[in-house]
Amino acid sequence: MANLSGYNFAYLDEQTKRMIRRAILKAVAIPGYQVPFGGREMPMPYGWGTGGIQLTASVIGESDVLKVIDQGADDTTNAVSIRNFFKRMTGVNTTERTDDATLIQTRHRIPETPLTEDQIVIFQVPIPEPLRFIEPRETETRTMHALEEYGVMQVKLYEDIARFGHIATTYAYPVKVNGRYVMDPSPIPKFDNPKMDMMPALQLFGAGREKRIYAVPPFTRVESLDFDDHPFTVQQWDEPCAICGSTHSYLDEVVLDDAGNRMFVCSDTDYCRQQSEAKNQ
Repeated sequence: MANLSGYNFAYLDEQTKRMIRRAILKAVAIPGYQVPFGGREMPMPYGWGTGGIQLTASVIGESDVLKVIDQGADDTTNAVSIRNFFKRMTGVNTTERTDDATLIQTRHRIPETPLTEDQIVIFQVPIPEPLRFIEPRETETRTMHALEEYGVMQVKLYEDIARFGHIATTYAYPVKVNGRYVMDPSPIPKFDNPKMDMMPALQLFGAGREKRIYAVPPFTRVESLDFDDHPFTVQQWDEPCAICGSTHSYLDEVVLDDAGNRMFVCSDTDYCRQQSEAKNQ
């Protein structure tokens, strides 16, 4: 462990960790339910993953291996700063390989490599309430969740169909967890929604600004909202990844010059590396 006198392991004090773990247990017991918790000030501003960091700090142990990604990449500012923070505050091993990690903290993506029962994925969540942009009053949304009044969410999706001919929502696509609660899966692309269904890994969601924790236990049914005549679909690309040639991963569009030339590359840098290595063998 790094020798930082005056700081506890993983920064948070043990009493705070116990409080957050109790909230996690309640969230796991009621899949998709938003559990309030007493969020703490962290050494970075709200909006930079403070909710996910508090979850990671509460569950990480000395034997864990940590991976941090930001929109699939290991080398972006947010991912590097959080990874270095935990490396300094805990001394745990870190990795860029999804297979080697026991804890994966992520912003806006689920890794392409299938996760296992030995892993925990922790999502950074800006807005945990899926009904926020339909009903801004917190007192009303709590009542709507309690009474399972989710018709307004279906109306929102129908309005997309009426305007565009299809459901236009491409990220933070609402899901129903365990046949009960409608949940915001964080701003992951809807391409990742099917990965949440019956995932062997524990999924934890932390919103630092809103002070909410929710969870999806392993092997839990997660269904994306849709209609019988407009079923849920994921994005498709006409081109493969320009680096590894993958045709079944989520691709980022990269503009190459002022003439508008562009290429598509895998959002998940570790998966892209794996595919490139496999192709070159």
